[in-house]
Amino acid sequence: MPKTYQVTEAESKELRETMKKCKKVNAYRRMEAVALRGEGKTNEEIGMLTGFHSDWVSKLVSLYCNDGLNALLEDGRCGGNHKNLTHEQEEKILKEFEESASKGQLITPNDIKKRYDEAVGHETKPSFIYSVLKRHNWRKIMPRSQHPNKASDEVIDTSKKLTNKLRRWNIM
Repeated sequence: MPKTYQVTEAESKELRETMKKCKKVNAYRRMEAVALRGEGKTNEEIGMLTGFHSDWVSKLVSLYCNDGLNALLEDGRCGGNHKNLTHEQEEKILKEFEESASKGQLITPNDIKKRYDEAVGHETKPSFIYSVLKRHNWRKIMPRSQHPNKASDEVIDTSKKLTNKLRRWNIM
């Protein structure tokens, strides 16, 4: 049989006092759920009041009973793979590519992604690299050989001939 955690009325009052000082909305909601449990509400009732699933309410209560108030004040990540680089490490990788770009070499996001994946030790999604680039204020600058709306050579020649004729007749 699973362990049932109990939250006392005194702990509930302490949570209510802490909630008054809390500035983070998510932490406030988590504390409210645990405080309601201390006031005698069931997980289902708390779920209806807070919008949390009853299983999540149970998880919050167990976190509070095992790890204390700090478990509720944290950002709420429970597990997952958050093994990415720090801002400075990302900047170091991009610095390498910035030097190549200043020499006139063409850099693609695929090149940056390969280097980033090597540094992290696992593969990231291609869209993640665009987030990294945006975070470091990189923007897409791509050389192009000609304007995309450039007229065909035939149209340009015809226009030149017409312009020359108009000049000869002094219309222009």
